[in-house]
Amino acid sequence: MSNVAAGPASVSGSAGGSAAVELPEQGTPVFLVLGEGVNFRSRLETVDGDAFTVAAPLETSGPAVLEPGQEFEIFWAPPRTRVMLPCRLIAVSDEAPYRWTLVPTAPARHDNRRQYVRGGAGALVRLDADMAGQPAEGVLLDISESGLRCWVDQPLSLAAGDRVKATVWLGTDEARMNGIVHTVREAPHGDPGQHLILTFGTPEEVARMIRQYVLAWEIGERRRGRRPGP
Repeated sequence: MSNVAAGPASVSGSAGGSAAVELPEQGTPVFLVLGEGVNFRSRLETVDGDAFTVAAPLETSGPAVLEPGQEFEIFWAPPRTRVMLPCRLIAVSDEAPYRWTLVPTAPARHDNRRQYVRGGAGALVRLDADMAGQPAEGVLLDISESGLRCWVDQPLSLAAGDRVKATVWLGTDEARMNGIVHTVREAPHGDPGQHLILTFGTPEEVARMIRQYVLAWEIGERRRGRRPGP
């Protein structure tokens, strides 16, 4: 596939029309909406005709969790809006770096409903659940106002639907959430332990704390010359 040019690219709409769909520049962070209140950071990789590729999120690296034919939305965030694009997954690469090939299924639309952007990494996470033994500790992989993903080095007896109290140290602030386990997966790339995805609702005070933390993290990434990615 050919790389995207330095400026915004476009693909032809594939939902019964020929109108071009504008896409952001190559390497731009995009977000894959794979569940209610759950989105994963990715980036636009290439564009070729009607199709384009994105980096597979770390949560789905290796054997594909999604299969060709499944549909979901992606979005990206230019100033003062979010652009939502319904897509269909048509191919999954079978070797690293893992990529998904997508085609639009409807025109893009601007949507100002809140879509929670994820970011941050490295903070300590404490998990309290109805488990035997002491509370477990993990490392934050990313967080948003509606969920977090963390790594624990020892497998836990948790499953989707279990309730968990999570405490995360965000800089100098401590955020406490009552969460529900969304996904439990083996850590990718042969690493020990598990990746856990928790979803939760947050009062405005905690949501503001998380927004400030993610914003500070993104500013730090830019200053270090790194483009935030999956």
